[in-house]
Amino acid sequence: CTGLSSIFQSGLFRVYTNTDLIGCELGGALKNIIAIAVGMGDGLGAGDNTRAAVITRGLAEVTRLGVALGGKPETFSGLAGMGDLVATCTSTQSRNRFVGEKLGQGQSIEQIIEEMHMVAEGVKSAPVVMELARTHGIVMPIAQEVYDVVQGQADASKAFRGLLRNPAGSEAEPG
Repeated sequence: CTGLSSIFQSGLFRVYTNTDLIGCELGGALKNIIAIAVGMGDGLGAGDNTRAAVITRGLAEVTRLGVALGGKPETFSGLAGMGDLVATCTSTQSRNRFVGEKLGQGQSIEQIIEEMHMVAEGVKSAPVVMELARTHGIVMPIAQEVYDVVQGQADASKAFRGLLRNPAGSEAEPG
């Protein structure tokens, strides 16, 4: 990896290596569901502080499941975790954030997918992620709300507002 990283490195592009393949893959997949949640908030007109809270609590969810599945905790606080999560949750080019934004504006998942003509991975991975969370006993309230919305079981506005009604406690705890 180190040899390849030096080939791609430039003044504006830095390449870091990571031997945690499981954590890197999970970080790249799980962040899409959190980006949908952030997009829902954007579509509903939530502010920057709410966005930051969803990203931060989303990272905690991603880390809990990722570690349960064999990833290393430090991977999720690095570029493959937090870095990719922030980029995907804040980029106007993010398909998953776009889906969430449109859901927050009241469009149905069917309308959005038909309009996009491309894949938003979080829509398809949400059922698998929730099954893995159940199997491993991991509480993921943000992912659960996204799952409920993309499965047509909940309205985006009520689901997102429900996230804000979860009891607050220690940052080390789900919720």
